[in-house]
Amino acid sequence: MEFVSGYRDEFLDFAALLFGWFHKFVAERGPVGASFEGRWRQLEAQIKRLPQDPALWVLHVLPNHSVGISLGQGAEPGPGSGLGAARLLGDEPPLHLRDLSPYVSFVSLEDGEEGEQEEEDEEENAKERRTEKVEPQEDGEPASTSRESPQEAKPPLEAGETEQDAGGEDGGPEDKVENHMAHEKRNGRRREAGLLHLSCLLLVTDEYGTILGIDLLTDRAQGSTDLGSGTENLAPRAYTLLCHSMTCPMGSGDPRKPRQLTVGDAQLHRELESLVSRLRVKLTKTPMRTWGPRPGFTFASLRARTCHVCHKHSFEVKLTPCPQCGAVLYCGEACLRTDWRRCPDDVSHRFWCPKLAAFMERAGELATLPFTYTTEVTSETFNKEAFLTSRSLTRGYWTQLSMLIPGPGTRRSPRSSMPPLSLHSGDPYQLLQGDGPALMPPVPLDPPRGPFVPELNIQNKQSLKIHVVEAGKEFDLVMVFWELLVLLPHVALELQFVGDDLPLENDQQHFTLQRDGPEVSVRPSSGVSARLSSGTKEKGGHRDLQIKVSARPYHLLQGPKPDLVIGFNSGFGLKDTWLSSLPRLQSLRVPAFFTESSEYSCVMDNQTMAVATGGGTSPPQPNPFRSPFRLRAADNCMPWYCNAFIFHLVYKPPQGNGARPAPCPAPPAPTPTPAAPPAPARRRRGEKKAGRGARRRR
Repeated sequence: MEFVSGYRDEFLDFAALLFGWFHKFVAERGPVGASFEGRWRQLEAQIKRLPQDPALWVLHVLPNHSVGISLGQGAEPGPGSGLGAARLLGDEPPLHLRDLSPYVSFVSLEDGEEGEQEEEDEEENAKERRTEKVEPQEDGEPASTSRESPQEAKPPLEAGETEQDAGGEDGGPEDKVENHMAHEKRNGRRREAGLLHLSCLLLVTDEYGTILGIDLLTDRAQGSTDLGSGTENLAPRAYTLLCHSMTCPMGSGDPRKPRQLTVGDAQLHRELESLVSRLRVKLTKTPMRTWGPRPGFTFASLRARTCHVCHKHSFEVKLTPCPQCGAVLYCGEACLRTDWRRCPDDVSHRFWCPKLAAFMERAGELATLPFTYTTEVTSETFNKEAFLTSRSLTRGYWTQLSMLIPGPGTRRSPRSSMPPLSLHSGDPYQLLQGDGPALMPPVPLDPPRGPFVPELNIQNKQSLKIHVVEAGKEFDLVMVFWELLVLLPHVALELQFVGDDLPLENDQQHFTLQRDGPEVSVRPSSGVSARLSSGTKEKGGHRDLQIKVSARPYHLLQGPKPDLVIGFNSGFGLKDTWLSSLPRLQSLRVPAFFTESSEYSCVMDNQTMAVATGGGTSPPQPNPFRSPFRLRAADNCMPWYCNAFIFHLVYKPPQGNGARPAPCPAPPAPTPTPAAPPAPARRRRGEKKAGRGARRRR
């Protein structure tokens, strides 16, 4: 598929933007340790002429004590292709964060190599030793033995006193030797793993959370320190970052300088006072003491706007849409011509341009929703993070929509046999009900005119087995499916989640979900032998929902035929297993309904279905239950919404039913006279009457 905007993890677009800007910043800044004075003079003369931004700008100083980056094979050190935008925005960009695991992964610096029991036991013992050592301290602050201990004990600018801090630690000589050996052992483990420690992050934003620039201060356990080591010379680096953020802002807008600047570190605030005055920028009287410049501050939603052909970012070049369809973004005529003339013809923009123009005409229809906040959330510049934060939608299933807030599925225990329902943190429906103004009218403006699945005759069903395919995300939102029991109280329901992106620890597990009011409980099911209808009968107000999990592609699933198969934002063309799963559905000939995030995706699904089975898909219809939040694409302007369209599979007719042509020419049809046809009918009626009379006589 050419466009993957509705399927790619939002964090990957965010990371591509950060690393793309950082790569450009490092190239223009020069190596760490070189004098910045010459570069400053060039930038200062340019910045003094820039227009002034009325918004307050913020320089955040964010130390990192616990997370390191492990570079695998194929990843180059530094801001090159291994961690750069080329890996994230190439011709075949990854769709999920886990796809980057061969190149980069995150490792806990406190726990060693995460996931190994020996490392966990060793770290637990080390923690106990450290606890025993810090008890005599009067100030109550433990003296950390990790390599980032200076930053834990003091502000970033005072990080040069590492040896003094270590020397002043309480405890006997044996404790010091033991502590030193443990410290060296952890460092040796990091050197073997090739860990890169981002000791501090400098981040420039405006008061609304729009990210304008970034600098990474790293400690590398092996090799060079090309990104900068520790937090030495922080003021010159911070000033250089500020200058580049003004001349080339990462977020949106033209080059500009702030009216006023605040800094999130007291000592850095003092050292920058004389520097920023050279730019005619006013520094606040006191440093910022809290997380943000005002309550409710959060980082704004950012998408890496890029050229569809060369993948250059919007801060590097000016991007404009195709003048005919207005759907695809290009950096200039050269890239537009390249895309127009691509071979084969069915992948060229010349072939797709009129189709994309038709898709763009559906933008108004998709943005017509019965919510009071529709105008805001369907805007092309929709700031999702600000929307959630400003309404305090930071708990329950709302967290699944945020890139910054940990969602219900993020704290999944590898040893747990229960699904990640996030029920320990309270009601997942929290904040869906409230005392504020109504979010939608009591009656939809244009309600659905008929059922989407007429073949099932659901009203006459006593039980219903539903397969949810490629259901990694839906498994984390399993409580949402409880609404099916509310809509179909007379039906016993069994949901089976299928897909190779489901947690392997839950494979072949069976659960019973019970809810009584806001209270929800999950318990292992008694087994597959339990009758489906017996589990969902109401007993004292309780109702059950049977859940099964199969962590494998659908074509490898064994078991009885379901009544219905459903999938959400399926993307047939993005995963090779669909080429085997679709023929499996063809053989079962079970009703199968899917949603997609754009009309373009529906066309691609139809092509994939034709290639895999010889069948196709029904014409897509706008899904009245689609997400109201518009997804901002990277290289196009098409309207993307989760579950925007719905369609069903149209199976290829089976052989031998008369639909396929005969292997040899059929004989010519006879040409009877007009009076001929009634005669045989009368004879047949007479013969039937005679036959019935003969039988009666016998």
